[in-house]
Amino acid sequence: MMGNFGATEIILILLVVVLLFGARKIPELMKGIGQGVKEFKKASDVKDEPDTRDKEDKEDKKDKEKTEE
Repeated sequence: MMGNFGATEIILILLVVVLLFGARKIPELMKGIGQGVKEFKKASDVKDEPDTRDKEDKEDKKDKEKTEE
């Protein structure tokens, strides 16, 4: 089966990663991945960000009313 990884397979994969990227580059790669995930979560979290479009529309209407007077 494809989903069952043993210790030998995991060690082999880690060894290939170290050989490809080098031991010094791996922390930099992990940092970049972590920052990307953090930014994605921040961008996808819509609850915390208020919708400013409605507020801007109301302010625009007030400004137009003031200039028409």
